Amino acid sequence: MVRYAATPANPAKASKSRGSYLRVHFKNTHEVAVTVKGMKLSKAYAYLNNVTEHKQVIPFRRFNGGVGRASQAKEFGTTQGRWPVKSVKFITDLLKNAESNAEAKGLNVEELYISSIVVNQAPKHRRRTYRAHGRINPFMSSPSHIEVVLTEKDEVVPRADDKKVVKLNARQLARNARLARA
Repeated sequence: MVRYAATPANPAKASKSRGSYLRVHFKNTHEVAVTVKGMKLSKAYAYLNNVTEHKQVIPFRRFNGGVGRASQAKEFGTTQGRWPVKSVKFITDLLKNAESNAEAKGLNVEELYISSIVVNQAPKHRRRTYRAHGRINPFMSSPSHIEVVLTEKDEVVPRADDKKVVKLNARQLARNARLARA
């Protein structure tokens, strides 16, 4: 049995999907995941499609060393951003898989939102690159484990209009009685 990092509060109203040892950069994928977390599924698809077409940017907040500036990142309150197409493709595929799982469960697809998306580092793949003067250096790749949990929005129940019972102490009761007689 595969274990997920996050368990939904109501498993009957949630669908999950995960990919292990995916050959996609961990840092880029983490930034994409943080950006789409909490979005409605339809909005996430539109946003990721815009990133692929370079109409919107993925803001880089945590793993941002050496990341160039993009004016599209202003809408997120930062200056650094990129358009990591491969990471976007992998996350879109996992969202589609989770959406299919939700349809199979009989959930309302229009009400789904990304309640949890987790990206973890997978073991690195080792290669070597040959350098000048007969030296050899490691050439590592950084694959990822990605898991997605989609949850159906709960309907908002309006709060009951309870009249608050005002409790008065003895001195306040006596004062109110005195004012009523006068």
